[in-house]
Parts: sequence; C-alpha cells; structure tokens
Amino acid sequence: MLETPKGLRLHIGLFGRRNSGKSTLMNALIGQSISIVSDQPGTTTDPVEKTMELSPLGPVVFVDTAGFDDVGELGALRVGKSRAVLERVDVGLVVVGAEGLGPFEHEIIDALRDAGTPLLVVFNKSDLARPGAETLARLEEDGIDSVIAAAGRGDGIERVKEGLFRQVPDACLVDPPFVGDLVSSGDTVVLVVPIDLGAPKGRLILPQVHALRDLLDHDALALIVKESELAAALARLNTPPRLVVCDSQVVQRVAAETPPEIRMTTFSILMARIKGDMLGLAAGAGALSRLKPGDRVLIAEACTHHPREDDIGCVKIPRWLAHYAGGALDIDVRAGKDFPEDLTPYALVVQCGGCTVTRKQILVRQYRAARQGVPMTNYGMAISVSQGVIERALECFPAALEAYRRGTVSSESVSRSW
Repeated sequence: MLETPKGLRLHIGLFGRRNSGKSTLMNALIGQSISIVSDQPGTTTDPVEKTMELSPLGPVVFVDTAGFDDVGELGALRVGKSRAVLERVDVGLVVVGAEGLGPFEHEIIDALRDAGTPLLVVFNKSDLARPGAETLARLEEDGIDSVIAAAGRGDGIERVKEGLFRQVPDACLVDPPFVGDLVSSGDTVVLVVPIDLGAPKGRLILPQVHALRDLLDHDALALIVKESELAAALARLNTPPRLVVCDSQVVQRVAAETPPEIRMTTFSILMARIKGDMLGLAAGAGALSRLKPGDRVLIAEACTHHPREDDIGCVKIPRWLAHYAGGALDIDVRAGKDFPEDLTPYALVVQCGGCTVTRKQILVRQYRAARQGVPMTNYGMAISVSQGVIERALECFPAALEAYRRGTVSSESVSRSW
C-alpha cells in the first residue's frame, strides 16, 4: 500500500464553501489531523493531499480544497486551483455547511456531473442545521446520493464512507482472479454441475460460466460432470485433476468422493473472491459455530427470482443452518435491494453469491455489517460449514482458512479488518 504510486490510487476530492467543514471531514475520514481546522473561513489555501489505505477500496488519495466562495484576487487563485482538482478526481464529495445547499454547491455538482465524475453530497454540521425533506427529495429525483453528518462530533462518518463506496467507479475496483491462479497450463479441472430444479434449462449459471472461461483463458482442461458421475470420471483420468469445483448443494458428497490429495472447493466460494472481500466472508462463516436456537439470521438474495420448490435461499439454507445450530432459527429472507440499514438484530448475515450485482454492492453490504459488528458470510461458505467440510473447501485459500478459524473464536476480527 505504501509503495502504490499516486497515479494508481483512487482520488477523492472534497469540495464546498469556506468553513463548510471539508478539512474536519477529511480528518475524520482518515483518522488523522492532516488539514488545519479553524472557525476562520479560508483556512485551507492550496489543495492538501493525503494518501492512505481505505478498506475495502484499497490505496486512495484524499484531496482537501479551498472554498469555492473565496473572495479577492488571492481567493480567485485559490478557487482556480480547486477547479483544477475537480478535473482530476475519481469521486467528488460536495460538503454542505450549515448555510445549506446553494449556488456554489450546485456549481460544483454541475461541474462534476459534466465531467462524468461520481459524487456524494455530504450535509455536514447537522448539529447546527439539517437539510429539509424537499431538498433531499430533489436530490433523489436528480439521481444524486446524499448523507447527513456532523464531522466535528464524529457523527455520520460511517455513513459518509458507505456513501463513498457506493459512488466509486467499478473500474477502480480491481477484480481478483476467479480460478485461473489455482491452476497451470495443461492442468485438468473437474467441474461438478448438478442438474436439478434450480438448474436453468438449456444453459449454465454464471459462476459455472465464469469458471469455464477462466480455465480456457489459462489453457487448462475442464471436465464437466454431474455429481453422480464424479467417482467414475476421477477413475478414468490417467492423471489426477489439479482441482475439483462443485455446486455448494453437493459439497458434502463431492468432498467425500474426492481423494484428500486432490484440492476441492465450490463455485460459490470462488464467487466470494470476485464479489466481495473473501477474508471477511470467511471470518463471518466462523460465526456459525456460535449460532444457537432462536438466533435471528438474515438471508440476503441479490436477485428477485420467484422462489422455487425447495429453494436454496428460502428453504434449504434455513433448514441446514437450523440443523447445524441444533434448533429452529428466526430467519428473515430479503431479496433485491431490500437490505436493512440496521443489522444489529441479526446474529449472522448470509449473502448469496452476488451473480446479478457488482462487487462494489457486496462490499458495501459487508462494510455495513462489519461496522455494526454483525458477521456476514456467503451461501457457499455457510453451506460448507453446515455440511462439515468448510476446512476442506477452503484448503486452496490458506488466508481465508485462517480467517475462518479466527472467526470461530470472535467476530471482532471481521470488524478490525474493515
């Protein structure tokens, strides 16, 4: 992180009027006193930059700027430098002070939107004045995200971070590998694909397609079988496969039929690499060891498909978790964008693989859960734990396996990593 050049870092600019609290907000976001803070307007003159690691985004540069309402000949020069920053940031934070949203803020918003730069409006100093419902509604109608904070008191800083994560361009989040880094050219990989009521007629589901394409890109050989054909397929191979990847619903059977010297994992666990923070999800899986009857669990589906008979999210996972916990659990199933703001009532969040959403959306959900102290994992890891094969399924990923083991002891390891 310390060696990452500035040019490769995500640049986040803070813009607004003098004394709107930009410097206070930046200091609160980075947890250090970098920008000078004063009640005297115009304290920040030249742009102030601070490089840091902001999980889960990685290495970033915060740029604090002079107020857009600066006056005089020198003030005009300062505003000119602030305008120059507008042109080079990846995300803009428009900081609104107690005076409310006015012409200067709209000018900044228009400039950012004209440049195609994602932005977040931060109504700062909410302890002095809060935005009206009409103002918030108008921003929402215009498709502009906003949050309310009071940086001087430390209020709402987590909401600002979460809003910031929502605005980060997908291109700024480097996608981890799917499966190609686990194999070499010429290796054979067996993909176990059940054909049941949940299998789409005439096609494969996205994780299976991901695996096939990644293996082709890495010049590996892919052998696709149903779970009933796995043992016969392994027996016919002259050379043992490098890896076996299976659907989570058959992980117990596949783990039993795959010789211990052959590594195996699931499609959903592979999805945890490209649709979220794998280590955080693995640590969250450890929390299943602390589930007890009556605990409240959130099952989060990213898509809004009509539940089928014996549906994985609505029926199978709740049944497996209840059996693992030793009694009935209080299960909430949410679909699509219906993800609660307050997660504190839950002992655990179990997120689907996230095929239909971006990695950024899953990271935001993980961040929200972590800052509220609620463990979060995904379908594949939860199923593997409930079937007693999680250590085998994570053997390919030593860091994730270690995170899972730490998670069985305490959920604090998840929160600290964020």
